[in-house]
Amino acid sequence: MSIWSWDMFFQYLFNRYLFMGVLTTIWLTIAAMFFGIILGLIAALCLLSKNRVVRFLGQVYTWVWRGSPLLVQILIIYTVLPLYRIRMDVVTSAIVALSMNEGAYLAEIIRGGITSIRKGQFEAAKALGMTYPTMMWLIILPQAMRSIVPDLGNRIIGMIKGTSMVSVIGMAELLRRSTLLIQENFAILEIYVIATMYYLILTTAWGTVQKRIEAYFGRGYVDTTERKIRKLSTAEVEG
Repeated sequence: MSIWSWDMFFQYLFNRYLFMGVLTTIWLTIAAMFFGIILGLIAALCLLSKNRVVRFLGQVYTWVWRGSPLLVQILIIYTVLPLYRIRMDVVTSAIVALSMNEGAYLAEIIRGGITSIRKGQFEAAKALGMTYPTMMWLIILPQAMRSIVPDLGNRIIGMIKGTSMVSVIGMAELLRRSTLLIQENFAILEIYVIATMYYLILTTAWGTVQKRIEAYFGRGYVDTTERKIRKLSTAEVEG
């Protein structure tokens, strides 16, 4: 008995059911990264806060969500929280779990990017009378992006693959749909190979985009920011 069938392989290579799973994987990745970045930024600012309580809350969040398995987090959110009358459907549970987990990792990445900026940049911004949010938005974060972007890009690749975890709660992404097809026709190797190919296509495509983004943010933000500070200083003096 042959363990490989080319007929089965080509039959499911462009299968619409699997392709819909690919689309689900894509939008789930985008949603989880979007909310993960927001949570990561908030947590990073908490970790950098001078307030001990705020800093402690940031440390607890990153400790819990980075220190426990993603699969366990997904199962707790979907199966345990309803016992305490906190009910979420499959899609919401998947997004919440992936976002919370990703936010914890991004918090450390963003914190590291911010702390890599020279202290003189902070002092110059404060000397101009900038508020903390303005300083972060105009001066610090644009420079920090140079060191944040490479790690952020790698996390997106990890998220594309990590979405397969939510198949355990019935989320109909690529892996879940692949498993359901296998249960119908037992073309195990062929369908899993096709699913792997789809994952490789997605991660490779993002890798190409990531290189362009890294090149964009590597064009010398320090010089640009210093010119921006000098321009603001000149405007202030003239004013």
